[in-house]
Amino acid sequence: MSNVLDVLKQRGYLKQVVYEEELYKLLDEEKVTFYTGYDPTADSLHVGHFVTLMAMAHMQRAGHRPIVLIGGGTAMVGDPSGRTDMRKMMTKETISHNVECFKKQMARFIDVSDGKAVFEDNADWLCDLNYIDFLRDVGASFSVNKMLTAECYKQRLEKGLTFLEFNYMLMQAYDFLHLNRKYGCVLQMGGDDQWSNMLAGADLVRRKEQKVAYAATFALLTTSEGKKMGKTAKGAVWLDAEKTPPYEFFQYWRNVEDDRVETCMKLLTFMPLEEIAELCRYRDERMNAAKERLAYEVTAIVHGKDVAEAALKQARAAFSQDVDNMPSVEISSPSNIIDVLVKCGLCKSNGEARRLVEGGGVSVNDDKIDSIGWTLPQEVAQKGEFVLHKGKKVHLKVVVK
Repeated sequence: MSNVLDVLKQRGYLKQVVYEEELYKLLDEEKVTFYTGYDPTADSLHVGHFVTLMAMAHMQRAGHRPIVLIGGGTAMVGDPSGRTDMRKMMTKETISHNVECFKKQMARFIDVSDGKAVFEDNADWLCDLNYIDFLRDVGASFSVNKMLTAECYKQRLEKGLTFLEFNYMLMQAYDFLHLNRKYGCVLQMGGDDQWSNMLAGADLVRRKEQKVAYAATFALLTTSEGKKMGKTAKGAVWLDAEKTPPYEFFQYWRNVEDDRVETCMKLLTFMPLEEIAELCRYRDERMNAAKERLAYEVTAIVHGKDVAEAALKQARAAFSQDVDNMPSVEISSPSNIIDVLVKCGLCKSNGEARRLVEGGGVSVNDDKIDSIGWTLPQEVAQKGEFVLHKGKKVHLKVVVK
């Protein structure tokens, strides 16, 4: 059986690893306990979390035990990594609600049966710490000079780093120490923006326990321009079906850039690498089949195969103009095309809708709309439904109540 580190490398997950040769040997010889942390800053996971969830699943399939750590305690402070401003402070009630939402979603990706995985909330130990004891036990192991050179603090230093946020690295490092003592956890894994915090944790375990400890980061999901993937005109792409409906989720992956399809398949599906390479060989119209497969596989993992099948059927119907099976929406008494676009959710504001129409990006049935004052023709109103086209990729049956 392949070393799981090889699997993660071949699929493009690994970005940085500390003591890599030592870790490689350990993973060959033993089944290890590792953890990945998630601060519950919202009531749903989004596609940015999906890479780490899939990497955890690969580790678990290789026989290693994951600890899913939800940061009910660290969320009260706020991670400064990648931020130019301080995160909005959340109430304890909001954090507690988000923690429960995360637990329910993550159970779909990680097998928790028979002790194969552990769920923990760091509020269970961080909120009860004695501050003086914590400073003496943990703070004495940290150099302020070294902390200030960490990437996670650099952007915040420009606008003013609060002492509250400055504590975040110590708290995350303490998580690793706590999990090492309780479960024998020897490895922390996470996004590459957490590298400084993860190094601090591995170093703290080695200092305090005189035991081996490792850190490995994953590449962030980005576009070809290097921007984080996971945003649409409507905002973040969520794993919660109530926040991002499955059809929209499917369409997001169906419409990714051609040169990102292979990367997304490797990171976000369990498809064999040979099959991925074959599907992505051709950079022509055959790439559409690869995109469709990507969208299906990711939607099936997140929402289930039945939901993925339904989304695939809707998508094919939309592009073949199969009105009976394409996605649809009901609206009431639209006054004009601007009102239609906003009520259907294809535009967030009247201004955005106006710009879309003026740019020639809207059609109703087979007619391009060239006036923002366009209203439903009598024959369309009597029929009670029409097909709305936004550009070349969005096709929607609209039913007028």
